Parts: sequence; C-alpha cells; structure tokens
Amino acid sequence: MKLKQVLAVAVFAGSLQGAMAWTITGAGSTFIEPAMQRWALHFKQATGNHVNYQGIGSGGGILQATKRTIDFGASDAPLKPAELKQRGLIQWPDAIGGVVMGYNIPGVGNYQLHLTGKQICDIYMGKVRYWDDPEIKATNPKLNLPHVPITPVHRADGSGTTWIFTNYLTKVCPAWAHKIGFNTSVPWP
Repeated sequence: MKLKQVLAVAVFAGSLQGAMAWTITGAGSTFIEPAMQRWALHFKQATGNHVNYQGIGSGGGILQATKRTIDFGASDAPLKPAELKQRGLIQWPDAIGGVVMGYNIPGVGNYQLHLTGKQICDIYMGKVRYWDDPEIKATNPKLNLPHVPITPVHRADGSGTTWIFTNYLTKVCPAWAHKIGFNTSVPWP
C-alpha cells in the first residue's frame, strides 16, 4: 500500500508541473527586444515557464508598467527617482548599447563620412541642409560630397533611442539644450 501511495503522489506532482507553469509579461524597449527573446528562451528551458515580451517602445513600456497591465517594462531611458516614486516602480540596468546615425549619400560608402557633434546638431536644427555644406566638407576633405538635401529622420513615438540621441545633442550643442532638450519624445525642429 505504501508504494502505491508514493507512486500516486509522484504521478500527481508530475501532472502539476505543466499546470503550474506561468507566464511573465513584459513590454517596452525595441532595442532590448532581441536580448529579451533570447533570455526568454533560456528561462523557459531552465524553468518551463514563459516570458512574453513585446517591443512597443520605451514610452509604451513605462505606461503599461505604470498601469500594471504587464509584469515588467523596459526602457532605454531611465526614470528619475521622483518619477519612480510617483509611479510606484523600481528600476535597474540590464544592458548597455549605442545609438549611431546612418546616412545614404550617393557616391559615399559605408563608414566614410565623419560628422562632429556640432555638425549633427546643426543638421537636426536645420542649419546645415546639404551634404556639400562647407562645414561637412571641412571634416571630410577626401570625399566628393554631392549637393543633395539632407533628410534628417527620427522616431515619432516615445522612444528610449530618442532619449539617448537627444541627451547626446544637449551635451554637444548648447542651442539644442536650450531650445529642445532631451526626452523620449521631443518637439523636433
């Protein structure tokens, strides 16, 4: 009789393993999404539990975490202590990465163009409008820069990438710091 009881408990406990699996739901930063997907796979392999992460942007992750519709949010832009307290959230770093500008200039290959922080600021402030601007040519004397308009692009949604990029611009460009500032969403000129 004792062996039957032990087997019954073992079978019952084994059947609960699948029933007790749970899912952690998170959302936010698109930058961290590839790493989150990989971490989720390893977590499932190690525990049998799931992580469902949706890359909806840092702003969306902060909003959903504040509303408590997800278990955790991810943002490239850290919240200030007062914001954390107000929202009832905690935060910690989980990854580090960089933001780079891309360009598409006829006749100029990858990794050939060099821009200073001031030049990047002047492009986004609308002061430098063409690739053959004297300021850019001075930094790139060996390039044959065409007279074509520069089309600055940026994210339209609340984005940690925007926070990182505009934070940089405030540090290299006093005019940007004074007129625009930095945040996950800014009034682009």
